[in-house]
Amino acid sequence: MSKRIGILTGGGDAPGLNAVIRAVVLTARNHYDWDVVGIVRGFDGLYEGLPSVPLLEKDMRELLARGGTILGAANRGSPFAHPVQRPHGKIEYEDVSHVAISRMADLGIDALIVAGGDGTMAIANRLVSLGARVVGVPKTIDNDIGGTDITFGFDTALNTATEALDKLQTTAESHHRVMVLEVMGRDAGWIALHAGVAGGADAILIPEIPFDIEVVCQKIRQLKVAGRNHSLIIVAEGAAPIGGQQQYRIKGEGRHGARLGGVGQIVGDLLADCVGSEVRVTVLGHVQRGGQPTPHDRWLATRFGSAAVHLAAQEKWGYMVALQGTHMSAVKMEDAIKMKLVDVNSETVQMARDLGVVFG
Repeated sequence: MSKRIGILTGGGDAPGLNAVIRAVVLTARNHYDWDVVGIVRGFDGLYEGLPSVPLLEKDMRELLARGGTILGAANRGSPFAHPVQRPHGKIEYEDVSHVAISRMADLGIDALIVAGGDGTMAIANRLVSLGARVVGVPKTIDNDIGGTDITFGFDTALNTATEALDKLQTTAESHHRVMVLEVMGRDAGWIALHAGVAGGADAILIPEIPFDIEVVCQKIRQLKVAGRNHSLIIVAEGAAPIGGQQQYRIKGEGRHGARLGGVGQIVGDLLADCVGSEVRVTVLGHVQRGGQPTPHDRWLATRFGSAAVHLAAQEKWGYMVALQGTHMSAVKMEDAIKMKLVDVNSETVQMARDLGVVFG
């Protein structure tokens, strides 16, 4: 029986989202003969009634290598917390989830596929509890969604961060400098850990391990004694010193949450004071989100998108596709919402320590 499914991309963009959209459309059309419509601007577009976009096979040809998302995204949109400005400028938040569910019915959508991170999955799971027919696709460059071994977008961000370390290595060596690279990672240090190992960092500072700056200073001094007058430090944006707090560049309030940033410069200033070397700080920021997805992310996003259509066909509402080992599986969204942090006792962390890397 012919059906119509919708797809939206929630949260921040990530390399590979367009590959997911392409895989959903091609699998739905070729395997099930279903129609697909795109919801623009994430959940905001759903409950605000923005025009939907028919997604046709002919429109999918150039999407594999294209970064971003052709549907757009709303980083903080939620039908359970729609901002409404009251008299005298006060903003209150209303639950308009019933509007979102009603809009799905108006569009004739038999199922909705949502691609996003833990926040998107939390919203989707609540909609399912209200009767919505939703399945999920895990997306985040931070690789911190539970239930899946890896998320698409992570490999591209990892390649960007590693390439940055490679470039900093040559200029650090030329000028006998300490180079500090700040990368994304609010609560989980996967990018910093993997890029740090792949790029030969001397210190890796991640949110899961509060750092002592003196340990990093001592490492740099040891390198100098051994005859190396340059060093590389990689810092996740959510890293914090022992007994200290994470650094925010925007405090934020309510729906517009705080934004991390600045720990790289703080680490750089502390290192300059204790080792007496020139220190330069680079913040990658949103460069990690942009550009063409790597072949691995294109492959993984394609597998996820296709699997999500089959999940919808099985009416597995409230489930998210996941990669476990080499196999595609499905996990409950409520389990996926649990954040996947770096295990500080893992083989990867121990290996880095064995190589001489310090974590502060």
